[in-house]
Amino acid sequence: MAKTSKDQIRRRIHARIRRRVQGSTERPRLAVFRSVKHIYAQLIDDAQGQTMAAAGSVEKNATNGGNIAGAKAIGKLLAERAQDKGIKAIVFDRGGYHYHGRVKALADAAREAGLQF
Repeated sequence: MAKTSKDQIRRRIHARIRRRVQGSTERPRLAVFRSVKHIYAQLIDDAQGQTMAAAGSVEKNATNGGNIAGAKAIGKLLAERAQDKGIKAIVFDRGGYHYHGRVKALADAAREAGLQF
């Protein structure tokens, strides 16, 4: 029997979350992806299958996404881009990661910048 990797476990948890969390045009889904060096976030309208806004630590002006300060900067940047498009309320999709550390910092920064979830 093959050993289950951490990524396989995370993907299984994410699939379970996605059965309940759906983004719409009024309340898009804030999806988070975290790697060792970077963090990415996007607002997704699942009804139309469109990404409405996105931010990631790989962008030119972005800070280091491998730490909490970088995650806060990405959360704030995403919230600003969302408000430019008239998005105020979202649903949060932690992507199978624990709501802790960089994922929590990104969510808190987005909340402080004006997104409601």
